[in-house]
Amino acid sequence: MDTRKIDLHVHSTESDGTFTPEELAVEAKNQGLSAFALTDHDTVDGVKQARKAAEKLGIELIPGVELSTEYKKKEVHIVGLFLDEDNPALLSHLAEFRDNRDNRNEKMYRLLQQEGFDITEKALRECFPDAVLTRAHIARFLIDKGYVKDIPTVFEKYIGEGCRCYVPRAKVTPMEGIRLIHVAGGKAIIAHPILYHMSDATLRNLILDCKKECVDGIEAVYSTYQPGDERYIKALAKEYGLLLSGGSDFHGTNKPMIKMGVGLGHLYVPYEILDKLRNPETVSAFQ
Repeated sequence: MDTRKIDLHVHSTESDGTFTPEELAVEAKNQGLSAFALTDHDTVDGVKQARKAAEKLGIELIPGVELSTEYKKKEVHIVGLFLDEDNPALLSHLAEFRDNRDNRNEKMYRLLQQEGFDITEKALRECFPDAVLTRAHIARFLIDKGYVKDIPTVFEKYIGEGCRCYVPRAKVTPMEGIRLIHVAGGKAIIAHPILYHMSDATLRNLILDCKKECVDGIEAVYSTYQPGDERYIKALAKEYGLLLSGGSDFHGTNKPMIKMGVGLGHLYVPYEILDKLRNPETVSAFQ
């Protein structure tokens, strides 16, 4: 029996994780993983570093990305796997996404300044010189400076959706994200659908709309899923002909309870999920 395990949802310092791409490869080795996917938010800048480090350690690196999209006023993430990180169309669109995020960040800095916080882009760049700045970095900055006690408080009081310093992001639709991933030669996955707290009808509509763009799969194994959640998503995957994917959504100390490869301790993503994603025509007993 094949007992190899993998993790197809991992973040580095190139977006909002705290492990560098190289450190992720080491952590994957420490966790006994055979493969992992680097799926940073709206960037593929860490893929080459992660691949080089993983190859030295005998681990397979799956080039990926996680795109932020919007569906019926809800944020929905689409993970891309096996994509070409040098694809010109992909890189052009990701650059546009980052420009939109930078403009949004600047607006949030100004709102936070009105709350009395001494925060600027320059100060954040000094603290996180190589990162694509996100709300996670803003939260870490406020905590490290002693302004706020912890990450949940930052999001619940200041920069979470609906809070007084929150600025909505310009987003593409899930369908546009799927098209972009396919243009780059990747497989498109609906990420952690349980986290969207959709009704069954709305989730089914999301799947149907994504199927129109030939979405490849859905994240059926995830760190915070309960057993019933996993069974539910696997049943939807079977009903709608979607491949399965799974991962921890590891962010390092930004999500300290989530560990790479094992999530909250019970996560297990078998290698055969990767085989099925790579070769959909093969039969997988897991699904």
